[in-house]
Amino acid sequence: DVVAAVRTAKSQGVLTLGIVNTSNSTLSRITDAGMFTRAGQEVGVVSTKSFTVQIAVLVMMAINLGRYSGKLDKEKSIEILNALEKIPEQQEKFLRSSETLFKNIAMTYRYATNFLYLGRGFNYPVAVEGALKLTQMSYIHCEAYPAAEMKHGPIALIDEFMPVLFIATQDAVYEKVVSNIREVKARKGAVIAIATENNHELDQFCDFVIHLPVTHDCLLPLLTSLPVQLLAYHLGVARKCSIDHPRHQAKYFPNN
Repeated sequence: DVVAAVRTAKSQGVLTLGIVNTSNSTLSRITDAGMFTRAGQEVGVVSTKSFTVQIAVLVMMAINLGRYSGKLDKEKSIEILNALEKIPEQQEKFLRSSETLFKNIAMTYRYATNFLYLGRGFNYPVAVEGALKLTQMSYIHCEAYPAAEMKHGPIALIDEFMPVLFIATQDAVYEKVVSNIREVKARKGAVIAIATENNHELDQFCDFVIHLPVTHDCLLPLLTSLPVQLLAYHLGVARKCSIDHPRHQAKYFPNN
């Protein structure tokens, strides 16, 4: 599907750029230019590090485009780049300290048959990524929605048997996400919240809270993607699923 889209764009004279992991991929050969992420081979069928490294590349592209267009000033771009430089250390710290929490969450919800993942702004695409990973690794049906759309349909599904994961970092839309969380709790829903480490407001009424380091708003997906991927992994382990080779799925590794 991606290759077909690229070929259609090229047939119309559109410049095409590829963000790819390996130099021998089809996309790297048919696009006009691009970048190699060089994240290393994804051994399992389910991609994880490819997702996060592509976000980093897109952030750097956005910074450069913003500077060239004059829409992003030098001070702001330096602020974002400095925050980006700290991300690997923040990711490592989180990974080292969170395993017990994820095992507890997984054991609590290992018999769940459905999940909802909700996020706003930068974090809605991360909710989509998390829902996909949960479905692939644990075989639990999971759907992601923009948190603002919750009351337009998904809220009808919420009861004590429907765990709901919210990405509720302290950004510009935080208060609106908290309002959504309170609506779920009022309907006896189980809530797992992803929050920033300096915020303990959600500890009072959420079933589990996963705390992340603080970073710039536009870099949040580089951190929020970790807990949704880890939760999928630990739920898959708790349910004795095949993590690296989920059923009915395969991955092609090109040799040339």
